[in-house]
Amino acid sequence: MDLHLLIDNLTNPALLFFFLGVIAVQLKSDLKIPENSSKFISLYLLLAIGFKGGQELAHSTFNIEILWGLLFGILLAIIVPIYTYFILRKKFSVENAGAIAASYGSVSAVTFVTAISFLELEQIPFSGHMVAVMALMEAPSIMVGLLLMMISKGNKGKSNIPLSNVLRHALFNGSVLLIIGSLVIGYLANDAQAEGIKPFTTDIFKGFLAVFLLDMGITSGTKLSEFIKKGWFALIFAIVIPIINGSLVAIVTSAFVTGTGNRLLFAILAASASYIAVPAAMKIAAPKASPSLYIPMALAITFPFNITLGMPLYLCLINKF
Repeated sequence: MDLHLLIDNLTNPALLFFFLGVIAVQLKSDLKIPENSSKFISLYLLLAIGFKGGQELAHSTFNIEILWGLLFGILLAIIVPIYTYFILRKKFSVENAGAIAASYGSVSAVTFVTAISFLELEQIPFSGHMVAVMALMEAPSIMVGLLLMMISKGNKGKSNIPLSNVLRHALFNGSVLLIIGSLVIGYLANDAQAEGIKPFTTDIFKGFLAVFLLDMGITSGTKLSEFIKKGWFALIFAIVIPIINGSLVAIVTSAFVTGTGNRLLFAILAASASYIAVPAAMKIAAPKASPSLYIPMALAITFPFNITLGMPLYLCLINKF
């Protein structure tokens, strides 16, 4: 791995704010971001990245690579929860295995946004259609996770909650709807219109990302202590599975994806785990699944690993292959 690249990533101000949040928890500081402010910032980040992605897409020519990219993203969202579910069933219940598998098949929008910030820092270009790939990967993994639970439980797994309600939540939850909607708006806006809101969508983006990662650090630090009590298997899974997924995708994409930036975003999407969309869906569809297990795995372990060591590792593999 390129040591210079690793140091650049670890000294990124936004990332250092994440560590500040973790340290604040360990020092039992009263530092915190108000809940309403945190929610606003997360919505802002999704809006800004979706709008900029739409603008990039508007200036791109639709070709076979974009089509293959969209299909590959959906395929990843189906394959990852299937193979991870059977690994997880060795240690966890049907509900917990299904919820964790869905989390690791889905994606983390915040990890994706941080990866884009990393690419911009390293001045590596990427394509706007990758935002659409991210949005399309949210729902399939939730559906696959629920399907695996239903198959494992057989007739006993019949739920009083209509499947249509779960699917509607997976497809139209706030984060998915905002990122897709912003993508479409960005695509429709002309250059003059986009320039008019550039100070909002671009100029202040990194500052808001730093504040949001500070909040993520505080949240991660809080959940880390309770997660450690769950045992070693969950901890190892939360690190090893992202490495396997991210590394394999970093290498495989050399066959049909051009551009280092696009390949890194594919790798980080494969390696990331959802801690927003999937928990919201599982709260409705699988209430017996333990949020104290699958949320800390994704947020307190996988997320910090990907934004610190994961991105330089995957970029190193991309450069070698």
